Amino acid sequence: MEAIELLKNKFGVQQKYLYELKDGNETILEIYWHPLTIAERESIIAKSGDSASSEDFALNLLITKALDKDDKRLFQDGHKASLRREVNAATLQDIQLAMLNSGNEYKLEEAKATLKS
Repeated sequence: MEAIELLKNKFGVQQKYLYELKDGNETILEIYWHPLTIAERESIIAKSGDSASSEDFALNLLITKALDKDDKRLFQDGHKASLRREVNAATLQDIQLAMLNSGNEYKLEEAKATLKS
């Protein structure tokens, strides 16, 4: 198997992740997303502007990547102000960190072993 195929199969954008926002034992919202690509990161950075803070990037990441179970966007660009002003920052940060760290659940050693064979 070629390296590009291995990377696409093991770490490609077809992967889907889930974050369950809970209140006690009750699931309030399920947020799905596909891995962040370099192209998407560049687009989000451009959308955030030159003087943007890391919070702007994180909000734009959430707005851009958050999907429902049917792959429809949960948020639109117009929701940014409301998310910034009306939602607990810690809750948003938990979701954003899950999105940024989603690829870390894969073990690099597994990919190396497959590449050698």
